[in-house]
Amino acid sequence: MLHTTVPAAQRRASLRAALERSRAGGGPLLVPGAFNPLSAMLIDEQNFDGVYVSGAVVAADLGLPDVGLTTATEVAARAGQIARVTSLPVLVDADTGFGGPVNTARTVQAFEDAGVAGLHLEDQVDPKRCGHLTGKAVVGVEEMQTRVAAAVRGRRDPNLVICARTDARAVEGLVPAVERARAYVDAGADMVFVEALECEAEYTVFREALDVPLLANMTEFGRSPLLTAKQLADLGMDVVIYPVTLLRLAMGAAERGLAELRDTGTQAGLVDDMQTRSRLYELLGYPAYAAFDTRLAGYTPQENS
Repeated sequence: MLHTTVPAAQRRASLRAALERSRAGGGPLLVPGAFNPLSAMLIDEQNFDGVYVSGAVVAADLGLPDVGLTTATEVAARAGQIARVTSLPVLVDADTGFGGPVNTARTVQAFEDAGVAGLHLEDQVDPKRCGHLTGKAVVGVEEMQTRVAAAVRGRRDPNLVICARTDARAVEGLVPAVERARAYVDAGADMVFVEALECEAEYTVFREALDVPLLANMTEFGRSPLLTAKQLADLGMDVVIYPVTLLRLAMGAAERGLAELRDTGTQAGLVDDMQTRSRLYELLGYPAYAAFDTRLAGYTPQENS
């Protein structure tokens, strides 16, 4: 009710412990992306391992493309809204750190204050773009190492997971991307985000080269094949994110529904596809609010609503 009862520090510690279990053969953590707090509550209720906050989704929610237009303040605000309502660890996209080394350290602290359990930084140049678009460019290895080191220095809770994302596979090739990942780990990264890999064999190359947790991105309509959790477990991946899946599902349904409403003049044919009032109230926890303050009683929806 109102806020999760699990402190942020405890969720960071639980993410660390979960990553250790994954590295020991426990299978990857499955982490869908939430596009708002309500969808994060659904992810939590469905017993996933964490909640992801995608920079692309935050941008899209603001009506913007994923080309580096959002600010650290906007992303931290959305991350805080989501972290408030879930007991799960929240992993956030920190883009390129939103500036130079000091900006990156400040971003880390702002995200810590928002209650997140981990974040990832990427090695793209500013302005960055979606990792599955063409025309990407990456900074030099030393510059990215500086970003990672700045994030580590800015971190106050040692359990906050700092993940380094490399976009170099699509720019420089597989071998340079692996070499970059090693350098980022040397700079202090706790985990590596292997972006836009093109086949299962490439995941194997990263797994054999690195002894830290690896994150795989199962975004739809991108460069990477959509592998199952079992396949990714066999490839040694430790975290799997589904960053835009819920937003795409919701927007697809909304677009179809609006078209029918426009064409027929009624939503009557759409009702069976809707979340009911009673289900929404259940997800939001109306009974707990009513129990806390009896003046809020009387929320019970009508039958079949």
